[in-house]
Amino acid sequence: MASDRRDFVKTAVAGALTPLFVPRSAWGANDRIAYGLIGTGNRGGGLNKSFQKVGAQCAALCDVYQPYLAAAQKDSPAGVKTYVNSDELIAQPGLDCIVIATPDHQHLPMLFKALDAGKDVYLEKPLSLSLEQSARMISAVRKRKQVVQVGMQRRSMGFIRQAKKMIEDGAIGKISVVKAIWNWHFALPLDTSPLAGELDWNRFLGAASPRPLEPLRFRWWRGFCDYSGGNMTDQGTHLMDVVQWMTNSGPPHSAVCKGRITNAPGVEVPNVFTAVFEYPEFLATWTLDYRSTYDHDWSIRFQGEEATMVLDRKGLRLFKDAGLSKTPWAQKVSAEPVLDIPETDAPEAHQQNFLDCIRTRQEPNCPVEIAAAAVAGPHMANLSYKEERQVRYERIVQNS
Repeated sequence: MASDRRDFVKTAVAGALTPLFVPRSAWGANDRIAYGLIGTGNRGGGLNKSFQKVGAQCAALCDVYQPYLAAAQKDSPAGVKTYVNSDELIAQPGLDCIVIATPDHQHLPMLFKALDAGKDVYLEKPLSLSLEQSARMISAVRKRKQVVQVGMQRRSMGFIRQAKKMIEDGAIGKISVVKAIWNWHFALPLDTSPLAGELDWNRFLGAASPRPLEPLRFRWWRGFCDYSGGNMTDQGTHLMDVVQWMTNSGPPHSAVCKGRITNAPGVEVPNVFTAVFEYPEFLATWTLDYRSTYDHDWSIRFQGEEATMVLDRKGLRLFKDAGLSKTPWAQKVSAEPVLDIPETDAPEAHQQNFLDCIRTRQEPNCPVEIAAAAVAGPHMANLSYKEERQVRYERIVQNS
């Protein structure tokens, strides 16, 4: 048995490691990439630190909310230029690329403006606010030669690339079910009190429906359909991308979804839901529960006939299948993994890949086509939830 286990693990991991980056020795001594950041809130502030950590120069910052802008300015070089109007930042001379970390409804117009200005773009996920937007964004990018990376960082994680190679080499056999899960007990920022600091509300709204300022809509914009696809596309684009990448799949054939808004008054999108996606050879479920810490954080479980693979924030674990049985109720099944690969990747790997591709002009790890396919299922699930019906990808594409 020990010999079988060793052989199984040896076969599973053989050849799984691949290089991810251009070595620093290949870069010029003064070859620093200058970026402008649009959207300096929680995610944008983190990206600002990450890009500087991997050697890029923050040359400009833009945000509609003054406290966010001031906080990012403290984390940036002295003399960094600041803007409220993103058009002015994009027009600033000397910028090599634009980093966009705005609410989802601003992704398309800001991407288009950055491309028109001839800039390479790092665009936060999810790519789009709809399937129709995804198609327009792909078309716009492919008419130009700029490098566009979408911020789905699992594409640059070494242990997930190992998982891909292992699955391709048959380590888990034929996959029947994939289960993607995200559990947080999340105290959503549902504060309706006045905002501290100056906000340009009309610039925040952009092309969204005009309305008087509502602090809740700004603090938790992800809870409203005018500005995002909610928790479904926020986390779902990450996990469903991995599902489709590992299985060499495009968007699902169909989606159904049920959800509920639990202890989150005033918002429009569910914070507890399960979606089921139909693929040609397997089923996938995507479950989010923002009311529980059980099985905390994200995980994806690929159930194959030879083994089950679990990916999560801790890394990769492989569980050998006990095999076909005529008496499964009496079967002895081990709960111990036969392989455990910890997650040791640098959190800045995805930003590093983008900078590498600016220099080499190669395709980044997450181009717009991949990002569009990843968010397609979550967009379909949102439609299913809202309209209480099964949504088929082919019909949407035909009617768009």
